[in-house]
Amino acid sequence: MDAYRAIENLIYTYAERIDAGDLQGVAALFRNAAIVAPAHDSCQRGYDEVLAMYRASCRIYPETGTPRTRHVTTNVLIEVNGDSAIARSTFTVFQATEALPLQPIICGRYADQFRCRDDGRWEFSERSMQVDFVGDCSAHLLYDYRSPGDKAG
Repeated sequence: MDAYRAIENLIYTYAERIDAGDLQGVAALFRNAAIVAPAHDSCQRGYDEVLAMYRASCRIYPETGTPRTRHVTTNVLIEVNGDSAIARSTFTVFQATEALPLQPIICGRYADQFRCRDDGRWEFSERSMQVDFVGDCSAHLLYDYRSPGDKAG
């Protein structure tokens, strides 16, 4: 598999795992990486910290074992430079619950960094999350999310 496809698959695997409620699988993607949120001066590094962050923030519905979301990642742009790469993409998260009709709840941008391991496989080295618009996240997050730059929508 070429580098571009392998990196694109990592980006989409994140969305697939979080929508499946597989928080351990999400954390595994960042075993040797960090997730940063510059608006919150936040950085979680490695499997344990990333897993703790998602467990503390992501509501999982017992009847489905999922957050009842669909993360849609688009506009993926990848630049490979030898054994490192960067990617930019946008995301929109949709959610529907018994009490919440299907709707977009949050959207923003990812700025990702990747490295090629000695065995030829690609992995995340960092994901930076920038939220652009926030809707009703009350059925998704376990806390009230707003940052100074967020716009309700």
